Amino acid sequence: MNISGESVQSIIRTMPPELSNKIAAGEVIQRPASVAKELLDNSVDAGAGRVRLIVQQAGRTLIQVVDDGCGMSETDARLCFERHATSKIESVDDLFRIRTMGFRGEAMASIASISQVEMKTKRVEDDAGTLLEIWGGEEKRFEPVATDDGTSIAVRNLFYNVPARRQFLKTDATELRHIIRIFQNTALANTDIEFEMHADGDKIYHLPSQPLEQRVADLFGRQYKASLIPFEEKTSYVKIHGLLADPKLAKKSRGEQFLFVNGRPFQHRYLTYVILSLFDAWTKQNEYPFYAIFLEMNPSQVDVNVHPAKMEVKFDDERSIIQLARSVVKKALNQYFVVPDVGGSERAEKDFDLNFEGFAPPQSGGSRGPGAFGGRQGSEPVQFPSRINYRQTGSIDGEEGAERLYGDPTPDGFRRENAQDLPEREGQAQQKEGTSTGTEKGFWQLHNRYILTQTRTGLCVIDQHAAHKRIIYEKTLSATEESLPGTQQLLFAQTVELSASEFALLEELLPIIQRMGFSIQPLSGNTAIINGVPADIDIGDERAVLRDMLNQYRELDKNLKLEARDKVAIAFASRTAIPRGKRLSEPEMEMLIDQLFACSEPYLDPLKRPTLVYMSMEELRNRFR
Repeated sequence: MNISGESVQSIIRTMPPELSNKIAAGEVIQRPASVAKELLDNSVDAGAGRVRLIVQQAGRTLIQVVDDGCGMSETDARLCFERHATSKIESVDDLFRIRTMGFRGEAMASIASISQVEMKTKRVEDDAGTLLEIWGGEEKRFEPVATDDGTSIAVRNLFYNVPARRQFLKTDATELRHIIRIFQNTALANTDIEFEMHADGDKIYHLPSQPLEQRVADLFGRQYKASLIPFEEKTSYVKIHGLLADPKLAKKSRGEQFLFVNGRPFQHRYLTYVILSLFDAWTKQNEYPFYAIFLEMNPSQVDVNVHPAKMEVKFDDERSIIQLARSVVKKALNQYFVVPDVGGSERAEKDFDLNFEGFAPPQSGGSRGPGAFGGRQGSEPVQFPSRINYRQTGSIDGEEGAERLYGDPTPDGFRRENAQDLPEREGQAQQKEGTSTGTEKGFWQLHNRYILTQTRTGLCVIDQHAAHKRIIYEKTLSATEESLPGTQQLLFAQTVELSASEFALLEELLPIIQRMGFSIQPLSGNTAIINGVPADIDIGDERAVLRDMLNQYRELDKNLKLEARDKVAIAFASRTAIPRGKRLSEPEMEMLIDQLFACSEPYLDPLKRPTLVYMSMEELRNRFR
């Protein structure tokens, strides 16, 4: 209030539409995949029976969706680009019974404000369709056009007028993977619709209207077809159904875990934690099995308007939803593996209640364990018959600081240049008073995980897996710098079928992978032929090596800012290094140690975790005091 009566100029003003739309676009349109999601959602809401997604340059230059849905009139064609103009809701009450994918009416206005949009649309009852072009929120063309029934929307040059946003986009392979994920979500939730996806002229998917089991196989690979576990349960509150995959198909990276409510994909950290923990008896740490879980319930009992991207939801009775999902998935797994239900359910329910009350959302990048996606602390996985074929592979754990684990892994008294503290080599070991080599060359293996050897001033404990990762990592980096890497040709070429995102990543990384010593030829239909592998790896597991390397690279790409060459080398080393738990002969232990100390950085693995721990004689003496 102005007490003196003088006029005061207002400093609050209404933003012009072009500015408010750009601000809204910052929330709604984070990357090309966000545009693909909005356009696909609109096609589903329009009742389409056939939907085609076309992208160029991972959506940077073109994202187009063509459908045979209901189409729009001339008036609606213009109104759909007005902010908060929608056909989905009419009253406040409608917000609490949403059945459509879109409803806010801000996405198209946001998209049009940061791109060049061309829309052609026609209703069945109209003689001609409508063409509308909007560039940066400004209408360029509006006229009748001859076009098919339905709607075609082409979004070109995303962020062309906000270049600062473009610099935050990732590589084409990464952005394409996000688009593929959106496409997979939409295709899984709408198996009655025919879908196609094309990227840079290549057909990635062609999915006819089909049962859910066949759609999963067409989306993620034929190997899933014979390994799916169906489940279904219905209560007065919710119906839950879906598919699990045999845990033996679990992957080293997330990306094939899907949750839907009333056909809408959503994320829920605690529900994800609960479902993944049920697989702990059959999967190793950092393995993520496929599942697609569908919830169908009264829309008034779930709020889908709690997140700008509509990816999070809130249930009226969250505890009942999670308990039912846990019970149904557990029952399906136990029946598949013929596991008897051996009492203890009351205690399990108490454990669930405690976990639910005290749950802290998992932090991204961590391992599947307490406080992350995974099992319960203190419990050992149940051992089942050999139906599950565990692969002997290294895994990329959540990166933990070397100092927090072991203290400084390279203390001042244990440097490479300090020869007296290196492991004693053959011929160097001197029988001194109070010492004993125990074996001819002084190497012991502890629990098939660690190599123990004495130094002149104490004890050295080497992690065989971490040490071998360092060795392979440096060899791989050297190979990528040479023009003629060593390759061993396979007697019989191996054909490997990849998912669409894996295939896109393979094409991006192919020059690096070939310099490593792989001889790989991409084919059509997301398949590739492996003709040769690096000279110093075992032959016989080429398909799994390639798949795991791509999946581990994807995990590294989320968490580490390194060059692609380094991430490929780390992923390859993690997959092919000697696993913890493998018995080694004394010559093998000696060779491993020799190769480790020939590395430029022998004390740390590629993720900066220690390869060895040193204990001086003084420290050992102190422990016995």
